[in-house]
Amino acid sequence: MKVLIVGSGGREHAIAWKVAQSPRVDKIYCAPGNAGIEEYAECVDIKAMEFDALAAFAKEKGIDLTVVGMDDPLVGGIVDVFEAQGLRVFGPRKNAAILEGSKAFSKDLMKKYNIPTAAYENFTDPQAALEYLKTSKFPIVLKADGLALGKGVLICNSYEEAEAGVREIMTDKKFGSAGNCMVIEEFMTGREVSVLSYVDGKTIKPMTSAQDHKRAGDGDTGLNTGGMGTFSPSPFYTEEVDEFCRKYIYQPTVDAMAAEGREFKGIIFFGLMLTEDGPKVLEYNARFGDPEAQVVLPRMKTDIVDVFEACIDGTLDQIDLQFEDNAAVCVVLASDGYPVSYKKGYLIEGLDAFKEKDGYYVFHAGTAKGKDGIVTNGGRVLGVTATGPNLKAARKNAYEAVDWVKFENKYYRNDIGKAIDEA
Repeated sequence: MKVLIVGSGGREHAIAWKVAQSPRVDKIYCAPGNAGIEEYAECVDIKAMEFDALAAFAKEKGIDLTVVGMDDPLVGGIVDVFEAQGLRVFGPRKNAAILEGSKAFSKDLMKKYNIPTAAYENFTDPQAALEYLKTSKFPIVLKADGLALGKGVLICNSYEEAEAGVREIMTDKKFGSAGNCMVIEEFMTGREVSVLSYVDGKTIKPMTSAQDHKRAGDGDTGLNTGGMGTFSPSPFYTEEVDEFCRKYIYQPTVDAMAAEGREFKGIIFFGLMLTEDGPKVLEYNARFGDPEAQVVLPRMKTDIVDVFEACIDGTLDQIDLQFEDNAAVCVVLASDGYPVSYKKGYLIEGLDAFKEKDGYYVFHAGTAKGKDGIVTNGGRVLGVTATGPNLKAARKNAYEAVDWVKFENKYYRNDIGKAIDEA
C-alpha cells in the first residue's frame, strides 16, 4: 500500500520510520518532509496547510492512507477535506480536533463531564482578566486559548508577572489569534506525565507513558519550548495511576466527545499532572507529541499501520497493542538561541554513526539538504534517541550518542531524564 505522511518535524520522521517497518507498505510519501525523512519516504513540496493540493496529490498517486502528524492541519480541518473526497485519513475531524485547538473548549468539556483538571476561568476581555487576577492566588497559569507551537503557556509568580502575561497574550497578541481568548488556571504541583492514546471514536488504547522537558534550560529554567527531550516509561506512572486514569480520564474523555457529537478518531495526547489529590489533566493534544513520539514509537511492537486503520474503521478493540519491556530517552539537539533567535545553515556531521548501531536513532526536526551535506534548518534540529534495558541505561546511551553529532551552535539540556535518578 501507499502511505502519505503530512508534516516535516521529528515526530513525522518517527512516524515515517515506524510506517516503513510495516510489511504492508511499499511506498511512503511525506509532505513537505525534511532531510532525514528522505531515507524512508519520497518528500513532496506541498505545505501541510495546502489541503486541496495534498488531496489532489493523494488521488493522483493512489494513496491508500494519509497520516497527519501536525496540529495546525488537523485543527484546520484537513481530515474533513480528505474524507469529503473519499480518501482514507488518520486523524480527528475539525470538530473533534478542537480538543486541542481551544483550551477553553477542553476545560469546559472537563468541567461538564467531571474529568479531573485544575480550577480555571476563561476570558476574552483583558481588563476582566486583570480584575480576576487581583484576587487570585499565586503562582497562577495563563494559557492562550489556541495553538501556539507549545509555547502559549505562562506560569506567573506575582500579579506583576501576570499583568505582563495578559498584555503579551491578549493585547500584544504574541501568539496571534490564539490569544483572542485566554484561560487562567490554578497552578498544580506534582510530576508531569504524557500518555498518548489511540482512539477509534469509542475504544481507547493508551500507549506507554512518557515525560517531556518543556523548558529550554537545565533544571527546567528558561523559556517554554516545543520540547527539549523525553523519556519513556515514566517511573511515576504506576499501575494504580493507570487504572485511575483509564476509569476517570481516558474513557470519559472519549465518551464526552461522542456525547457532544464530536466523535474522536486518531490520537489523544493526555498531558497529566500527578498531584497530591490524584492525576489531573493539564492539557489535551489531538496528535502524537513531539518529541514524545520519538521515545514511544521505538518501543512499540504492534504494526502501526494496522492500528491506524483500526482507528479509522472503529475496530480498535480487536488490536493487541504491545510495547517492548525496555526504556527510551530522547535528547533534542537545538540551535543555540532557540526558542527566540538562532542561525541556520550549519553543516551537521556524525549522522552516519547511527546507521550501524542497534537501539540508537536520530530523528530530524529542523534539517535541510545543503551543498556539502545535511545542514541545520530550525530551532530544534535533531532528536537523538537511545533505548536500553532500563531508564538509566537508556539515558546513558542517549547522551553517549549526543556526542557523535557535531554542528556549530549545537545546544542541548544535560538533565533529560534526571528525574529517573530520583525515582
